[in-house]
Amino acid sequence: MSTTSLPVPDRSPRLREALLAAAFTADGLLDLLGAPAYAALARSETVPALRATRGGSPLDTLVRLFLLQRSVPYERARAALPLAECAEDGWVVHEGDEVRATVDVRPYGGPEGQDWYIVSDLGCAVGGAGGIGSHEEGVVLGVGGASTTLAGITVRRPVASALDIGTGSGIQALHAAQHATRVTATDLNPRALDFTRLTLALSGAAPAELRQGSLYEPVGSATYDLIVSNPPFVISPGARLTYRDGGMGGDDLCRTLVQQTGERLNEGGYAHFLANWQHVEGEEWQHRLGSWVPHGCDAWIVQREVQDVTQYAELWLRDSGDHRTDPAEYAARYDAWLDEFEARRTKGVGFGWITLRKSAAAAAGRPSVVIEEWPHAVEQPLGPAVEAHFARQDYLREQDDAALLTGHFTLAAEVVQEQVGLPGAEDPEHVVLRQNRGMRRATKVDAVGAGFAGVCDGTLPAGRILDAIAQLMNEDPVLLRDRTPQAIRLLVEEGFLEPVPAMEG
Repeated sequence: MSTTSLPVPDRSPRLREALLAAAFTADGLLDLLGAPAYAALARSETVPALRATRGGSPLDTLVRLFLLQRSVPYERARAALPLAECAEDGWVVHEGDEVRATVDVRPYGGPEGQDWYIVSDLGCAVGGAGGIGSHEEGVVLGVGGASTTLAGITVRRPVASALDIGTGSGIQALHAAQHATRVTATDLNPRALDFTRLTLALSGAAPAELRQGSLYEPVGSATYDLIVSNPPFVISPGARLTYRDGGMGGDDLCRTLVQQTGERLNEGGYAHFLANWQHVEGEEWQHRLGSWVPHGCDAWIVQREVQDVTQYAELWLRDSGDHRTDPAEYAARYDAWLDEFEARRTKGVGFGWITLRKSAAAAAGRPSVVIEEWPHAVEQPLGPAVEAHFARQDYLREQDDAALLTGHFTLAAEVVQEQVGLPGAEDPEHVVLRQNRGMRRATKVDAVGAGFAGVCDGTLPAGRILDAIAQLMNEDPVLLRDRTPQAIRLLVEEGFLEPVPAMEG
């Protein structure tokens, strides 16, 4: 890999035209390589892709040049690219009879089928030809699973202003440029800002305002409608690598980022972060994270994974290539990680998503803060489900039990009922409602809950449905009305039931 000077984006439209003409796109790659070779690239295995690109077509040449980082014959490069311009602008270098790329260019499919390109340092396309390896200080990574996860959970709606903190190669800024009038991207690493400029230009997106610095420092007191960040959240014993180590102790960087967000969001604005957090002996992790939520904000925090301290240290030692160093040096670094965790009484590290939303109710002292563990598969993009979650919280915050019973509800789309019990038994042991969309939750319900959900079509208020169920089950309708609202509230909160606006009731 190299941290030399980068290409200039001035004539990137001409390069983009050449890439598109050769079908150097996400779909074009899949067609050329086939699913097995395409999947192998995600595992940093290049042999299948090299075998699939032996034909010498412009697409073969571009894959080898920009994706596999192989030198290609001069004449083939000239057939695939405006070569003189690309060499002059610094995208490629002409060495003898061959041409090599100076940067990694990875096709990336936008959410509406756009053909985009993520530009990063050679050997740093996460999940690509180089994979994550022994990185130099200051290098800029390409697209990885974390990047696409953050892009998927972000609420996408037209906004005036968006801020991407720690932009890296610019993927979040690229997404935001599709629905934000003004995009600001920041990074502590000036090289990352240059890569973001290249990514936006080569993808045909509007340029962003680029500012160097840490966290909110580069933007002063400005406020935004959308804030996103995939920060350097790794909890490590030192700040060796800019792309992953934030330079603060423990999970202080993530905590600081979250706590400072309240005063940076406009009313109704969303902030989405990926983060790591410590599981500290003697403390509930939910309580620790709850203390991070700034005044005036609602929050939804989802823990997706927990690793013990040895798993965590080994993961990031492999990420930086330390497992390939001298065994004694590796052992010393491993020991340093464990010393750090022991000093902080850390028994594990959680990873997940943090979403904040600025709201008047939260500012008035009635925030909705949901902190949960959900390691199961979800449906991406999840942004619409995130927005719906906060809408349901708004509804429930305003409804006491009496109001809830006058409300009308419909069963959410693609919710199915499963009955579990012994074969031949007259009644099931329990009934499960399961979502096939969004968070794909499952919840146990009793006979009343199952019956209630089954007839919710928006036509009758909840109280009348319960009265009918009481009559069928020979129960006291008053007692049933008293004990059921909490169950209804849970089904609404988790998205199994959707409130029907009064005008439709």
